[in-house]
Amino acid sequence: MNPLATLRRRFAVALAPLTDQPIESDAVGKLTEMVLPSQDAKFGDYQANCAMPLGKRLEKKPREVAESLVDALDVADLCEPPEIAGPGFINLRLRNDWLAERVAAASADADRLGVSSVESPRAVVVDFSSPNVAKPMHVGHVRSTVIGAALCRVLGFIGHRVTSDNHIGDWGTQFGMIIYGYKHFADEPSLAEAPVAELSRLYKLVNQIGDYQSAKADKLPALVEKLAAAKVRAEELSMVTLTGNDKQDKKALKEQRRAEAAVAGLGKEIGSVEAQVAAFEADAGLSKLAADHPAIGAAALRETAKLHAGDAENRGLWDRFLPACLEEINATYRRLGVAFDHTLGESFYQPMLAGVVDDLTAKGLATESEGAVCVFPDKVGLEGHAAPFIVRKQDGAFLYSTTDLATIQYRLREWRPDAILYVVDHRQSLHFEQLFATAKAWGIDGVEELELMHVAFGAVLGEDGKPYKTRSGSAVGLVGLLDEAVDRARAIADGSPMLETDAERRRVAERIGIGAIKYADLSHNRTSDYVFDYDKMLAMTGNTAAYMQNSYARVRSIFRKAGVEAESVRAGNTRVLLDSPAERALAVAIIRFSEALDRVAADYRPNHLAAYLFELASCYSEFFEKCHVLRAESEELKQSRLVLCDLTARTIAKGLELLGIETVERM
Repeated sequence: MNPLATLRRRFAVALAPLTDQPIESDAVGKLTEMVLPSQDAKFGDYQANCAMPLGKRLEKKPREVAESLVDALDVADLCEPPEIAGPGFINLRLRNDWLAERVAAASADADRLGVSSVESPRAVVVDFSSPNVAKPMHVGHVRSTVIGAALCRVLGFIGHRVTSDNHIGDWGTQFGMIIYGYKHFADEPSLAEAPVAELSRLYKLVNQIGDYQSAKADKLPALVEKLAAAKVRAEELSMVTLTGNDKQDKKALKEQRRAEAAVAGLGKEIGSVEAQVAAFEADAGLSKLAADHPAIGAAALRETAKLHAGDAENRGLWDRFLPACLEEINATYRRLGVAFDHTLGESFYQPMLAGVVDDLTAKGLATESEGAVCVFPDKVGLEGHAAPFIVRKQDGAFLYSTTDLATIQYRLREWRPDAILYVVDHRQSLHFEQLFATAKAWGIDGVEELELMHVAFGAVLGEDGKPYKTRSGSAVGLVGLLDEAVDRARAIADGSPMLETDAERRRVAERIGIGAIKYADLSHNRTSDYVFDYDKMLAMTGNTAAYMQNSYARVRSIFRKAGVEAESVRAGNTRVLLDSPAERALAVAIIRFSEALDRVAADYRPNHLAAYLFELASCYSEFFEKCHVLRAESEELKQSRLVLCDLTARTIAKGLELLGIETVERM
């Protein structure tokens, strides 16, 4: 049961005659969205502010409109008589008897806690995580993985048909770099002992040499040229004579400052690149490798092209390396408790790519430009965009754009989704805008009605406000990140007198540590950056996983103290009493679980669920402080409060489960 959704439906019925619009119309829908939970309990449980905009439209006083709305509103079965406040706010307070019935029904509902399935389920594909398998997963994979998995669980729980797909990078340039590295720099004993570590070393080495060669041959000369031009521009602007016209002089001075800043910025960038080049050249071993392997980047691309062309040697190496790479990332997924329905990587779609380009060309969407095949913005309704969507490079190689188009075509043909969600960081926004526009213009079967959504997210930052990296500047490995969190959580577990064995402390530490990293991510609005901070993540107070896990464990401890099995209070025949404000506030918080899940599904933001769970735990703390449970004034009141305790614990547990976080019985 979702009280907010019920109230909005009732308001839609009352609003339709006033607006002279159908109940299902956008106009009525926008007004019903103004029915919201109250920010202050003294104004009731819900508040409707739709009389103000409606009054303006009807040229009537908002209070008069509110009175008409209340007269037409049928909510007597679940609300006390609505009250009109101020200029036309409608305050709604749920009836205690209705609230008690909903709590009792949720208590008796073993699996769903009173949460109904959606009336119109959709088929949803969630594309998330998608690491390059030839490299160890790093901190940059945290957000996509935990957000995507949480969305799969929430959408599935409320009744949608969810298909999860891990579109791994198993065919791109990184494998060409690894193959080149293997042929020239491999350490066979290391490869046999720890294949992924050795393959990662080879990738980093080839990449490091390639970056050095590119910086010296291309990047530095280009920057020096830009700096020279910037200096000329700055000097020209410095010689401009001021006119005495304030507006013009301000503009001229602003341009001078901007030009000077450009010179300073380019100088700083050149200094940074020069320092990197010098550090590389200071290493005699690296310098020799760079001299022995000139143009290593182009050589690696040739190895990639040979792999894609079916070269037997390179395909054999790919077949040899891939299983170990997959097992490495799967071990990380198992530790995170993340699973996928499908893992269809770039290699799966390789046979389809030529057909995609041919079809786009045949339909007049793709044209050749300087040897490459491109979809230009004006062909797909993206006028004003400068960059074309390249689907085949000059050398004949395909790109992510081509693979992503083939992926949409395959998913539509095989899975018939109503929506495809891509949980990918915000830096790829332009790519997805071009991808979605091209897919729609392509017109393949089913794409017109398909929702294509880029579920974008921000960055994980260090304390310096920059992307979180090691001191050497490389990405922080995900396995090391998890190990550190678990090691720190072990200190919490070791300090608990309730955990009696080492095995129990180890198990609890794993759940606290992994949960801390997940919850810290999911509790933030996904579009925001956040600072990675172990101390804050593992804090026992505030909106953290450890606090939520401890809240659950505290509730469970009541039943152990009472010697009562929690299942005994779930029969549904206990009369729920809500006479005190704290009891009632907890009951209201409990039945809003469904509302939180609907908010997550509406804009694909798991932080709505995290915020709800924290609010629920806070309501429970106030309830526990003000309402004796085991020492209640009567047995009937004790049983009623045990129902509230049990349902709170189960709601917290289910909410955390949907976020991918395990609870602990003792902490």
